[in-house]
Amino acid sequence: MRIVIVGASSFGLAIAEQLIGIDKEVVLIDKSRDLLEQAAEQIDCGMIEGGGTSPDVLREAFRSEEDVCIAVTDASEINILSALIARSIGYCRVIPQITSNDLLRVCHELGLDDVINPHARVAEDIVEALTQGGDPSQQPLLQDSLALTRVTVPEQLAQQDLDLPGEGRVVALIRDGEEFLPEQNASFQEGDILVVLLKRDALGDLEDLFAPE
Repeated sequence: MRIVIVGASSFGLAIAEQLIGIDKEVVLIDKSRDLLEQAAEQIDCGMIEGGGTSPDVLREAFRSEEDVCIAVTDASEINILSALIARSIGYCRVIPQITSNDLLRVCHELGLDDVINPHARVAEDIVEALTQGGDPSQQPLLQDSLALTRVTVPEQLAQQDLDLPGEGRVVALIRDGEEFLPEQNASFQEGDILVVLLKRDALGDLEDLFAPE
């Protein structure tokens, strides 16, 4: 089984890295050569420069009917189209990331029931943390060896290159109430809320790093 990931975002790279870690064959697709070159410095997998909605590109990545296509670009519409094209090519499973709740019904109407909706997942975990009396900003959102948590950027880390513990990656940014998928080399402002994916045993180190001085 080959797993094809459309979108070399931080989230896409985090998924690829974890799949490679369990010996899955991964192919990464992105139209940006710069992003693919940056990704090549971090992970060892197949890479194809091209648009994730191109049938030719998706066919090039396709090997067998056991293959899976995961579309995690920063545009829900592109992810939906990538998933539909991949399904028509013969991928056994297609998984688009949808960040707009308005498009979830469209996905179900199109038969795309296997979707990633990170905003809904985060909201569910916040509610769960509140009802259980925990601190939602520090509740880990994944099980086993990985954790997805939120930290606030203190003054001393603003506009700095972040060296996150536990092979951490910033997979989402919340600034002034708006949610973003950050670029790989993004800088952050004081007060930004970062959603970080990292190894669970590094949560304490992350908390220490982001503690205000």
